[in-house]
Amino acid sequence: MLKIEIFPENAHIETRTIPSKDDQPGREIYEQIAYAHLGGKFPVEMKLQLEKGQPAYVAGQYAIHPSSFAVNKYGSLELKRFGFLIEPINQK
Repeated sequence: MLKIEIFPENAHIETRTIPSKDDQPGREIYEQIAYAHLGGKFPVEMKLQLEKGQPAYVAGQYAIHPSSFAVNKYGSLELKRFGFLIEPINQK
């Protein structure tokens, strides 16, 4: 299972503003830093993109939510480009 971890110092949302360009209006991107455990010695930093108004994930360990996967037109499993969600891993 791919484990994603959010540390206490990253339990907040970072907002980036993309300025308008040509006829395209500016927009805001909401992100949260997390770390993916990919099997190496150390986890790898990644950014989770959040929707406007979505609360930040609290510190803890997470797995990718099943709704974040899709089957592409060739029948292969892939992660959705938008709507990526994670869910807490139940620690016993």
